[in-house]
Amino acid sequence: MSVRVKVHAPSGTIILDRPQRRNALSREMLAQLQQAFEDLHQERKVRAVILTGVGSAFSSGIDLAEMYATTRDDNAQSQWYEDTLQLKELLETMWRYPKPIIAAVNGPAVAAGAALVLASDLVLATAEARFGFPEPRRGIVAGLAVPLLVFRAGGSQAARLLLTAELIDAEVALRLGIYHELLSAEQLWARGHALAERCSQAAAEALQLTRRMLNETVGEHLTTLLAAGAAASATARTTEAAAEGIAAFIQKRPPAWP
Repeated sequence: MSVRVKVHAPSGTIILDRPQRRNALSREMLAQLQQAFEDLHQERKVRAVILTGVGSAFSSGIDLAEMYATTRDDNAQSQWYEDTLQLKELLETMWRYPKPIIAAVNGPAVAAGAALVLASDLVLATAEARFGFPEPRRGIVAGLAVPLLVFRAGGSQAARLLLTAELIDAEVALRLGIYHELLSAEQLWARGHALAERCSQAAAEALQLTRRMLNETVGEHLTTLLAAGAAASATARTTEAAAEGIAAFIQKRPPAWP
């Protein structure tokens, strides 16, 4: 299993456990993440969910090696479409989740890994937890992250991060309000659990309604924008630029853009 779940009431912890690939999100891993959130939804003694990773990274994003392997399949375009829908479903599950989600970002959060951070409510991070969206340098598009990033950081900062593909330091992410606290790696989970305990002192129904107000009223158009983002991401994967960018990444060379 690439995703593990632990329960220490009132928190439940979802652990990305693929450190040898910097917790790159394979199709199997995304399915396991979806199941983990659904399982903790049903766990009554869990009042908040902590999402964290094992190893040197929180998540390096979608598994580009898996994406690259798909280019040789006859049904590649259909598979890429299914891939983007799978990620969209997970982000929507997190967005509509009835319990607070606390991201404990143990290292760099990149691309789809950064999108998981943005879909969380409270974000704790280490000083090594860089953040950003390098997709344009791979010839692809961070379509699903765009509405989440605009919602969290505003349009101006979203433009800067998405168009430059810059990875920002944790201190910068803290100043932008993407991260809420910076802690040592040893303190990260304990602080997340303490926040879960604080959340558990409130009525579950009140937290659920508050979260709905935040995510469905303030961000009422997010679902529509995520659908548009999924379409943009899937389309970008079919281009010559994506084929070259992903191949260059796998082959560890600079891309030669068409």
